[in-house]
Amino acid sequence: MPRIKRGVTTRQKHKRLLDQAKGYRGRRKNTIRVARQAVEKAGQYAYRDRKVKKRNFRALWIQRINAAVRAEGLTYSQFMHGVKLAGIELDRKVMADLAMNEGDAFGLIIKQAKDALPA
Repeated sequence: MPRIKRGVTTRQKHKRLLDQAKGYRGRRKNTIRVARQAVEKAGQYAYRDRKVKKRNFRALWIQRINAAVRAEGLTYSQFMHGVKLAGIELDRKVMADLAMNEGDAFGLIIKQAKDALPA
């Protein structure tokens, strides 16, 4: 039985790995062992930061809503409680966008939330 030589597949693997490490500095871009470590670490950072990105955007939306609501004399938590009681089913992303770009429409939402709050 003939011997199987794996040089072609190994070279393909190495080439794919070095393509992923393109743009890195030093030996991280051209040495297989170091590049593999760098690419694996970059993948870990990318996985983690996809979650962190969602967290950061939610915090930004909350800050924007809070700023718009405080101008009307409410706190963020009071406003969100009023929104729940009024049955308004808008998420924070949409409300933050309304607060930034459509002040009049957001003012109506604030009014509904205020009316729904117990005196």
